[in-house]
Amino acid sequence: MQLENLFVKAVDRPIEGVIKADDDVSLYIELDEYVITNEVAKRLDLFLDAYLNYQGANGVWVSGFFGSGKSHLLKMLALLLENKLIEDIAPLDVFLEKQPLNEGGIFANDLKRAVAIPSESILFNIDQKADVISKTEIDALIAVFVKVFDEHCGYYGKQAYIAQFERELDADGHFKAFKDAFEEISGMDWEKGRARAKRMADSVDKAYSGVSGQTVTGILDKYRQDYRLSIEDFADQVKVYIDTKEPEFRLNFFVDEVGQYIADNVKLMTNLQTVAESLATKCNGRAWIIVTAQEDMSSVVGETSKQQSNDFTKIQARFKNRMKLTSQDVAEVIQLRLLEKREEYIEQLSDLYHQQENNFKTLFDFADGSATYRNYRDREHFIQCYPFVPYQFTLFQSAIQNLSTHNAFEGKHSSVGERSMLGVFQQVAIAIKEHKLGELATFDLMFEGIRTALKTATQQSILKAEQNLDNQFAVRLLKALFLIKYVKEFKPTVRNLCVLMHDSFERDIPSLKLEVEEALNLLEKQTYIQRNGDYFEYLTDEEQDVEQEIKNTEVDNAAVAAELEKLIYDGVLKTRKIRWDENGQDYPFTKRLDDNLSGREYELAINVITSFHDHRDAFEKHKSDTVFNDELRIVQPESERLLRDLILYKQTEKYVALETRTTQQDSIKRILAEKGNQNSERLDQLKTLTSKLVGTAKYFVAGQELELSGEDGQGKIIRAFGELIKHTYPNLKMLRSAQYNEAQISDILTQAEQGLFGEEAQLPEPQQEMLSFIQSNSRGGIRTTVKTLLQKFESKPYGWSFAAVLCTLAHLCGRAKVEVRESTNLLDDAELARALRNTASHGNLILDPQVEFNQSQVRKVKEFYNDYFEKVAHATEVKALAKELQESFANQAIELDKRLAQAAQYPFLRALSPIVVALQDLKSKPYTWFMSELTMQEDQWFDYKEKTIDPILKFMKGVSKDSYDEARSLLENQKPNLEYIEGDEPQNLAAALVDPAIYTGATIQKLKTDYISLQKKIEHQVEAERSNALKAIERLKAKLEGFEEYQSLDIEKQAHLSQAFEEVVAKVNGQSLIAMIRDEARRFEDHRYSSLVQKLMAWNQPEEEKKDESSVQIEGESGQPAEKTESSDVKTEQKPEPEERQKPATISAKNIRVDFHKPWLANASDVEDYLAKYREALLEEIIQGKKVQL
Repeated sequence: MQLENLFVKAVDRPIEGVIKADDDVSLYIELDEYVITNEVAKRLDLFLDAYLNYQGANGVWVSGFFGSGKSHLLKMLALLLENKLIEDIAPLDVFLEKQPLNEGGIFANDLKRAVAIPSESILFNIDQKADVISKTEIDALIAVFVKVFDEHCGYYGKQAYIAQFERELDADGHFKAFKDAFEEISGMDWEKGRARAKRMADSVDKAYSGVSGQTVTGILDKYRQDYRLSIEDFADQVKVYIDTKEPEFRLNFFVDEVGQYIADNVKLMTNLQTVAESLATKCNGRAWIIVTAQEDMSSVVGETSKQQSNDFTKIQARFKNRMKLTSQDVAEVIQLRLLEKREEYIEQLSDLYHQQENNFKTLFDFADGSATYRNYRDREHFIQCYPFVPYQFTLFQSAIQNLSTHNAFEGKHSSVGERSMLGVFQQVAIAIKEHKLGELATFDLMFEGIRTALKTATQQSILKAEQNLDNQFAVRLLKALFLIKYVKEFKPTVRNLCVLMHDSFERDIPSLKLEVEEALNLLEKQTYIQRNGDYFEYLTDEEQDVEQEIKNTEVDNAAVAAELEKLIYDGVLKTRKIRWDENGQDYPFTKRLDDNLSGREYELAINVITSFHDHRDAFEKHKSDTVFNDELRIVQPESERLLRDLILYKQTEKYVALETRTTQQDSIKRILAEKGNQNSERLDQLKTLTSKLVGTAKYFVAGQELELSGEDGQGKIIRAFGELIKHTYPNLKMLRSAQYNEAQISDILTQAEQGLFGEEAQLPEPQQEMLSFIQSNSRGGIRTTVKTLLQKFESKPYGWSFAAVLCTLAHLCGRAKVEVRESTNLLDDAELARALRNTASHGNLILDPQVEFNQSQVRKVKEFYNDYFEKVAHATEVKALAKELQESFANQAIELDKRLAQAAQYPFLRALSPIVVALQDLKSKPYTWFMSELTMQEDQWFDYKEKTIDPILKFMKGVSKDSYDEARSLLENQKPNLEYIEGDEPQNLAAALVDPAIYTGATIQKLKTDYISLQKKIEHQVEAERSNALKAIERLKAKLEGFEEYQSLDIEKQAHLSQAFEEVVAKVNGQSLIAMIRDEARRFEDHRYSSLVQKLMAWNQPEEEKKDESSVQIEGESGQPAEKTESSDVKTEQKPEPEERQKPATISAKNIRVDFHKPWLANASDVEDYLAKYREALLEEIIQGKKVQL
């Protein structure tokens, strides 16, 4: 049975594939054939709800890809809402007979209500109406709206100013009369005359003058000059028009292909929004704008600025009602209009479904990372779609969209033009209508449906193939590859191409795959397509030329080998050293590729044999080669694809790099960029392929093929390399899987220093092995350095790591088995750790077996330590014990040095000086000195300890130091008083303080006794001196108070005089120095007392008392005026005196000089002579007007 018999309607009947907005030839057929899909029904229901319940949004945005039926839907809406009879049938009646409207319900009821609203529809394709209006003009979009509105009103749409002229005539009721007058004057009806208005200007003027009664010239010129295009005026005109109609009347604008017209012009989009907004404002929901676009709103506008984004938000609000058509809608339309099956064949189709339903996934699901496309859901879906496969609807839509994006089509907007999805599928159905039941439509057949819309250059390769290739299947496959060329989510692998070309349920899949592969090889050989790993891609003419040039590009074999090495060693292995898990050690290796060395050589090697090797399959040779070479040999499986793709990768890389710098053609630049991207993908595929080849390779070590599970290339190399390590380094097991790192060196030496190594009877095996090597070299007179030690133990048969060698050496140093010198300096502890980690110094670090010390020597040193430092030594190792000794001596040196720094205060501490020098000397001693020489000097060190160090420290930490400090302080503070003290105590104390042996014997006790005695004498003498001074002052006070003049003073002045005595008494009581006590008493008597007496005399002169009281000053002890007391501090006003009176003069009897010729009085005669002279001196002072103070 032929496929054409399955369908209810003939597949070759005329079906209008593309519905045009302005085409009214087949309106009834378009109404009748329209399919209301489930999705369209849902969207129509939402639109009707908005239309019937206006909420401010009067815009509707209908979007869908090419051929999705958006123009058809727009036209149906225009016809329905206006509901004019078409061939005597109302569009509403036609629609109410369709599913699901024929079931009644809310949807059908809403449609009836909407159609019941009186309306007129203005349906137009904006691109066609705007063909004479430039989109660059700021008012381009509104001009189109004005044009179609004017035409709808019966005015001249092509010239808006003429339409305005007509509108005003109509409003004045003169339009019909004007048309009649014009025809009478010009002999031409107005509809023709207005198209040539300039030439008919005179007739227009005459006709206008005739109907208006005004004489005018150039009336149309005036209208042209005055006319201004305005969205607001347009909205006002629409409002006026609507107001002339019924109360509920609506005027609806149906605008097709707005998306193509606006493209990415935001200004046009904003104008559309303004038109809709103005109509909404002026007309209050009685004027709607329904538009179509191939994309949704955001795609049409594209990228926007912040301001533009705000504008777009307003547009979205205005066009809130949106209807988006999908490929599913199209599929449903095609199934109902084209593929509806006759009832009598349903059973046969059901049987076919049940026979094949388990194979659908295998036959029609895409693999290899391709996007998931729809398959047959169930029996009903199968019957609806057959002979097409569900994926074809979606995939063909993607193919068309992407071809359009890449400018593959002819025409103004690079669209498919006259074809629609329905038209393409109809053409395929016609092509296979004579095929038998069980056969399928293949994807390549879709090409014929769009062939006429494609640019010739785009399909040139197919045209050439049709002429030159005898293999028609290859040509069909080429067409399929052309269709999916730009569909990125589809992966054109052999498996997926078999799905596209599957033409019958009876087709054997292996034979189809073979046919596809043969066709691909032919097409690739003829450069119609290119292979990129597992993917195959159609090539345009220019792409073919570039591809051929790439294949002709010569590349160096070394460059190919270098790239392959990177793929294997950097891409699969990904490391320059392999860490063996058993010991955590990193092993460098020599890299070889097909027996050729790359980079540095190491003891271990990896040699990868690839398809480029001449003897890749000589497995016995590869096995035997590894017996004598310390090498892991990896033999990859044969791979033609590796050879081909790797060479092509390098050819493409070289060609693209060269041509990118030189080409000027944009088309070639685009192709080169694509080649570069494809080459990046090819490299990724090569990485995957290489990893797979390494994972499935054969591995040989030591003449044996290794049995390794899994296909992880990196993991298998690492495991195989571990076997090579075990074979090459048998002595590696000495380390017993211990893991080492350089940071452990310091820790090992620190543990040794702290004596944490136990006393083992026998060294661990690796330490014993290393020590034997050093001892052997030493006995043979061979110098061993750290460098030679590393060379020995890093190589065969040991294979120890750098860190393992150094850590083992550190253990030997810590156990005092080996000593390390740099030049003549013995290194130890931190200095040794730094030197071992510094690779630059390894050649200068000399290793020698250390001197052995017997247990008796060790015990003797420990006993010295215990006795000298009075604590137990913790270390057990020789080196650690010596270190503990050295540190204890160093700590003692620090303590004694601090004491020695106090020798200026404690002279006896200088006895520590030679001991500190001796202790400092021990810092540079090697550990062997402490073990062998120290105990030979133990008598000297115990003398230091017992005779000097311990007594001094005991003295300085006990009460004796306090006594010493008190004595020194007494001598320093009481030095002025000592000359008035009788006895030897001061001399005894001074001698004791400088006694170098004061810290020994009874010297400190004698010092305490002398200190107490001297302190008491000083206190007694000071107290006696103070008492004498106070008595003398008291006598003077009593003497002054006994004067008659004093008795006559008032109490205030008496108190003033008494204050001077109180002050001097306080000063005497506050002094602790004998000389200062005596001096205070003398100065008071000699000077201050005299001034007090003089003041007393002055106060006893009645006539001047008031006048001079405030001016009299007490003469100070030094003869200068004394400071005013508080009572005399008060300022008083003084009147100037005509004459200044002289103060009374006094002189102390002590200060009178007697002119006597003998140094002393020896007898009575001398006394008489002295008294006579004294009398003369007294009288002379009195004669001079002075008073003598006794």
